Amino acid sequence: MTTSTSRGCFITLEGGEGAGKSTSMDFIRRHLEAAGRTVCVTREPGGTALGEAVRGLLLDTRFDGMSADAELLLMFAARAEHLARVIRPALARGEWVLCDRFTDATYAYQGGGRGIDEARIRVLEDWVQQGLEPDLTLLFDLPVEQGLARAGERSEPDRFEREQEAFFERVRQAYLRRAAAAPGRFRIIDAGRDYREVQKQLAGELDALTRRCG
Repeated sequence: MTTSTSRGCFITLEGGEGAGKSTSMDFIRRHLEAAGRTVCVTREPGGTALGEAVRGLLLDTRFDGMSADAELLLMFAARAEHLARVIRPALARGEWVLCDRFTDATYAYQGGGRGIDEARIRVLEDWVQQGLEPDLTLLFDLPVEQGLARAGERSEPDRFEREQEAFFERVRQAYLRRAAAAPGRFRIIDAGRDYREVQKQLAGELDALTRRCG
Protein backbone atom coordinates (compact mmCIF):
# COMPACT_ATOMS: atom_id res chain seq x y z
CA MET A 1 0.00 0.00 0.00
CA THR A 2 1.16 3.50 -0.69
CA THR A 3 1.98 5.65 2.34
CA SER A 4 2.03 8.95 0.48
CA THR A 5 0.16 11.82 2.10
CA SER A 6 -0.35 13.63 -1.20
CA ARG A 7 -3.85 14.03 -2.57
CA GLY A 8 -5.20 10.91 -4.20
CA CYS A 9 -6.71 10.69 -7.68
CA PHE A 10 -10.42 10.83 -8.41
CA ILE A 11 -11.74 8.47 -11.12
CA THR A 12 -15.36 8.35 -12.22
CA LEU A 13 -17.18 5.79 -14.36
CA GLU A 14 -20.01 7.07 -16.52
CA GLY A 15 -22.39 5.66 -19.09
CA GLY A 16 -25.96 4.76 -19.86
CA GLU A 17 -27.95 1.71 -18.83
CA GLY A 18 -26.27 -1.64 -19.48
CA ALA A 19 -22.92 -0.10 -20.37
CA GLY A 20 -20.95 -2.43 -18.09
CA LYS A 21 -19.68 0.03 -15.48
CA SER A 22 -20.40 -2.28 -12.56
CA THR A 23 -18.72 -5.22 -14.31
CA SER A 24 -15.60 -3.13 -14.88
CA MET A 25 -15.46 -1.64 -11.39
CA ASP A 26 -13.85 -4.67 -9.77
CA PHE A 27 -11.26 -4.96 -12.55
CA ILE A 28 -10.30 -1.30 -12.14
CA ARG A 29 -10.04 -1.62 -8.37
CA ARG A 30 -7.83 -4.70 -8.59
CA HIS A 31 -5.63 -3.10 -11.26
CA LEU A 32 -5.04 -0.01 -9.13
CA GLU A 33 -4.39 -2.03 -5.98
CA ALA A 34 -1.86 -4.14 -7.88
CA ALA A 35 -0.10 -0.85 -8.69
CA GLY A 36 0.13 -0.09 -4.96
CA ARG A 37 -2.80 2.31 -4.64
CA THR A 38 -5.26 2.36 -1.76
CA VAL A 39 -8.69 2.49 -3.40
CA CYS A 40 -11.99 3.82 -2.08
CA VAL A 41 -14.90 2.41 -4.12
CA THR A 42 -18.19 4.29 -3.98
CA ARG A 43 -21.21 5.27 -6.07
CA GLU A 44 -23.76 7.95 -6.85
CA PRO A 45 -26.39 8.53 -5.88
CA GLY A 46 -25.33 6.85 -2.65
CA GLY A 47 -22.03 6.33 -0.90
CA THR A 48 -23.32 7.39 2.53
CA ALA A 49 -26.28 6.40 4.69
CA LEU A 50 -28.10 9.56 3.65
CA GLY A 51 -27.09 9.14 0.01
CA GLU A 52 -28.34 5.55 -0.11
CA ALA A 53 -31.67 6.66 1.36
CA VAL A 54 -31.93 9.34 -1.34
CA ARG A 55 -31.00 6.73 -3.96
CA GLY A 56 -33.94 4.65 -2.82
CA LEU A 57 -36.27 7.59 -3.38
CA LEU A 58 -34.83 8.37 -6.80
CA LEU A 59 -35.11 4.80 -8.10
CA ASP A 60 -38.45 3.92 -6.52
CA THR A 61 -41.14 3.44 -9.18
CA ARG A 62 -43.74 4.76 -6.71
CA PHE A 63 -42.35 8.21 -7.51
CA ASP A 64 -42.84 8.07 -11.27
CA GLY A 65 -43.59 11.60 -12.38
CA MET A 66 -41.27 13.22 -9.82
CA SER A 67 -40.58 16.77 -10.94
CA ALA A 68 -37.28 17.28 -12.73
CA ASP A 69 -36.30 20.00 -10.25
CA ALA A 70 -36.93 17.73 -7.26
CA GLU A 71 -34.86 15.00 -8.91
CA LEU A 72 -31.99 17.42 -9.58
CA LEU A 73 -31.97 18.79 -6.04
CA LEU A 74 -32.05 15.31 -4.51
CA MET A 75 -29.04 14.34 -6.63
CA PHE A 76 -27.03 17.28 -5.36
CA ALA A 77 -28.16 16.84 -1.76
CA ALA A 78 -26.81 13.29 -1.86
CA ARG A 79 -23.65 14.54 -3.60
CA ALA A 80 -22.97 17.20 -0.96
CA GLU A 81 -23.07 14.55 1.76
CA HIS A 82 -20.98 12.17 -0.33
CA LEU A 83 -18.26 14.76 -0.88
CA ALA A 84 -18.19 15.76 2.79
CA ARG A 85 -18.25 12.26 4.27
CA VAL A 86 -16.43 10.09 1.75
CA ILE A 87 -14.80 11.63 -1.32
CA ARG A 88 -12.90 14.62 0.09
CA PRO A 89 -11.65 12.75 3.20
CA ALA A 90 -10.44 9.80 1.10
CA LEU A 91 -8.60 12.07 -1.34
CA ALA A 92 -7.04 13.96 1.58
CA ARG A 93 -5.72 10.64 2.93
CA GLY A 94 -4.03 9.99 -0.42
CA GLU A 95 -6.50 7.31 -1.50
CA TRP A 96 -7.68 6.86 -5.06
CA VAL A 97 -11.43 7.32 -5.23
CA LEU A 98 -13.28 5.17 -7.77
CA CYS A 99 -16.86 6.37 -8.15
CA ASP A 100 -19.69 4.82 -10.17
CA ARG A 101 -21.21 8.01 -11.65
CA PHE A 102 -20.75 11.60 -10.53
CA THR A 103 -21.81 15.03 -11.83
CA ASP A 104 -21.45 14.15 -15.50
CA ALA A 105 -24.39 11.80 -14.94
CA THR A 106 -26.45 14.74 -13.72
CA TYR A 107 -25.70 16.70 -16.89
CA ALA A 108 -26.59 13.61 -18.92
CA TYR A 109 -29.73 12.41 -17.13
CA GLN A 110 -31.23 15.56 -15.67
CA GLY A 111 -29.78 17.85 -18.35
CA GLY A 112 -29.94 15.76 -21.51
CA GLY A 113 -32.67 13.36 -20.45
CA ARG A 114 -34.99 15.69 -18.52
CA GLY A 115 -34.13 18.86 -20.40
CA ILE A 116 -32.95 20.97 -17.46
CA ASP A 117 -30.82 23.91 -18.60
CA GLU A 118 -27.13 23.19 -18.05
CA ALA A 119 -26.61 26.64 -16.56
CA ARG A 120 -28.90 25.71 -13.66
CA ILE A 121 -27.00 22.49 -13.07
CA ARG A 122 -23.70 24.39 -13.16
CA VAL A 123 -24.84 26.69 -10.33
CA LEU A 124 -25.37 23.66 -8.08
CA GLU A 125 -22.12 22.07 -9.25
CA ASP A 126 -20.12 25.19 -8.37
CA TRP A 127 -21.81 25.52 -4.99
CA VAL A 128 -21.48 21.88 -3.92
CA GLN A 129 -18.14 20.93 -5.47
CA GLN A 130 -16.21 24.19 -5.10
CA GLY A 131 -14.00 23.38 -8.06
CA LEU A 132 -13.44 19.68 -7.39
CA GLU A 133 -13.74 17.50 -10.48
CA PRO A 134 -12.48 14.03 -11.45
CA ASP A 135 -8.92 13.51 -12.63
CA LEU A 136 -10.19 10.90 -15.09
CA THR A 137 -13.66 10.05 -16.35
CA LEU A 138 -14.15 6.74 -18.12
CA LEU A 139 -17.23 6.96 -20.34
CA PHE A 140 -18.59 3.51 -21.21
CA ASP A 141 -20.39 4.07 -24.48
CA LEU A 142 -22.55 1.77 -26.58
CA PRO A 143 -25.72 2.07 -28.68
CA VAL A 144 -28.82 2.67 -26.58
CA GLU A 145 -30.71 -0.34 -27.92
CA GLN A 146 -27.85 -2.66 -27.00
CA GLY A 147 -27.53 -1.19 -23.51
CA LEU A 148 -31.24 -1.46 -22.79
CA ALA A 149 -31.25 -5.08 -23.94
CA ARG A 150 -28.46 -5.84 -21.47
CA ALA A 151 -30.15 -3.93 -18.65
CA GLY A 152 -33.43 -5.74 -19.26
CA GLU A 153 -31.75 -9.05 -18.45
CA ARG A 154 -30.70 -7.96 -14.96
CA SER A 155 -33.79 -7.27 -12.85
CA GLU A 156 -37.11 -5.45 -12.63
CA PRO A 157 -36.56 -1.94 -14.09
CA ASP A 158 -36.22 0.96 -11.67
CA ARG A 159 -37.74 4.43 -12.15
CA PHE A 160 -35.05 5.52 -14.63
CA GLU A 161 -34.88 2.24 -16.51
CA ARG A 162 -38.60 2.53 -17.27
CA GLU A 163 -37.97 5.61 -19.42
CA GLN A 164 -38.42 5.46 -23.20
CA GLU A 165 -35.56 4.84 -25.63
CA ALA A 166 -35.63 8.49 -26.74
CA PHE A 167 -34.78 9.54 -23.17
CA PHE A 168 -31.68 7.33 -23.16
CA GLU A 169 -30.61 8.56 -26.58
CA ARG A 170 -30.65 12.11 -25.20
CA VAL A 171 -28.61 10.89 -22.22
CA ARG A 172 -26.05 9.27 -24.52
CA GLN A 173 -25.69 12.33 -26.70
CA ALA A 174 -25.27 14.57 -23.63
CA TYR A 175 -22.47 12.31 -22.40
CA LEU A 176 -20.74 12.41 -25.78
CA ARG A 177 -20.99 16.21 -25.90
CA ARG A 178 -19.36 16.47 -22.49
CA ALA A 179 -16.59 14.10 -23.54
CA ALA A 180 -15.92 16.16 -26.66
CA ALA A 181 -15.80 19.36 -24.59
CA ALA A 182 -13.29 17.95 -22.05
CA PRO A 183 -10.96 15.54 -23.92
CA GLY A 184 -8.26 15.93 -21.31
CA ARG A 185 -10.45 14.38 -18.64
CA PHE A 186 -12.65 11.95 -20.56
CA ARG A 187 -11.68 8.65 -22.12
CA ILE A 188 -14.39 6.93 -24.16
CA ILE A 189 -14.52 3.18 -23.65
CA ASP A 190 -16.19 1.18 -26.43
CA ALA A 191 -18.45 -0.88 -24.18
CA GLY A 192 -19.84 -2.86 -27.11
CA ARG A 193 -16.55 -4.70 -27.62
CA ASP A 194 -15.48 -8.03 -26.14
CA TYR A 195 -14.83 -7.60 -22.42
CA ARG A 196 -11.18 -8.61 -22.77
CA GLU A 197 -10.70 -5.74 -25.20
CA VAL A 198 -12.46 -3.40 -22.79
CA GLN A 199 -10.13 -4.51 -19.99
CA LYS A 200 -7.10 -3.92 -22.19
CA GLN A 201 -8.19 -0.36 -22.92
CA LEU A 202 -8.97 0.26 -19.25
CA ALA A 203 -5.57 -1.01 -18.16
CA GLY A 204 -3.85 1.35 -20.59
CA GLU A 205 -5.80 4.36 -19.38
CA LEU A 206 -5.21 3.51 -15.73
CA ASP A 207 -1.48 3.00 -16.26
CA ALA A 208 -1.25 6.37 -17.98
CA LEU A 209 -3.06 8.03 -15.06
CA THR A 210 -0.79 6.29 -12.55
CA ARG A 211 2.27 7.70 -14.31
CA ARG A 212 0.69 11.17 -14.38
CA CYS A 213 -0.50 11.24 -10.78
CA GLY A 214 2.54 9.54 -9.34
